[in-house]
Amino acid sequence: MRMIFVNLPVKDLVKSKEFFSALGFSYNPAFTNDDAACLIVEENICVMLLSHSHFQQFIEGDIADTTKGKEVLTCLSAGSRAEVDDYLKKALAAGGKPWKPTLDMGPMYGCSFQDLDGHVWEIMYMDMSAAG
Repeated sequence: MRMIFVNLPVKDLVKSKEFFSALGFSYNPAFTNDDAACLIVEENICVMLLSHSHFQQFIEGDIADTTKGKEVLTCLSAGSRAEVDDYLKKALAAGGKPWKPTLDMGPMYGCSFQDLDGHVWEIMYMDMSAAG
């Protein structure tokens, strides 16, 4: 079994945990401490929220400045259009910022927002029965 761990630097770990908790995510306590939080997307997919000082230990060079550019677009699938809308509503209510307008291309429907650190998240629903 493979797992994926996306690693993101965050300025305030406590606030970031609160933000993603408001979106309905939980954390794996075995990999969560004062410097990191293991956000569970699904059983084999996790996002490691790392304090800047902790993240810096794993890289060479500077941490990307999300106010000047984007280092990654993280896209999660949704089970319905309503779930897409719900994620966006929760993200904005928790302090996130809108990024691009909602995308409605028939069988593909999605939203995007920035988390508290400016990382872009996309939530996409694909109606596979209508995709042909």
